[in-house]
Amino acid sequence: MDVVKLTTTIDESGCLNLSIPTQLAGAEVNVVVVVNPVSSVEKSQHKYDFSDLVGKLTWQGDAVTMQRNLRDEW
Repeated sequence: MDVVKLTTTIDESGCLNLSIPTQLAGAEVNVVVVVNPVSSVEKSQHKYDFSDLVGKLTWQGDAVTMQRNLRDEW
């Protein structure tokens, strides 16, 4: 079994033409086609820069004691 992933274009009439070479010759095969439109967001592959959100919290006091106090309020 071969898995082939490719990006291609559908023509103006809505037809998808595929020519995929395989190592099989003269054999009966099952073919599964999943058509997934490519958006401009997927093409860019830019990751968001979180550097402006990075920081460090400075805690005054005992964190475990504060957690227990908050839990006891429930």
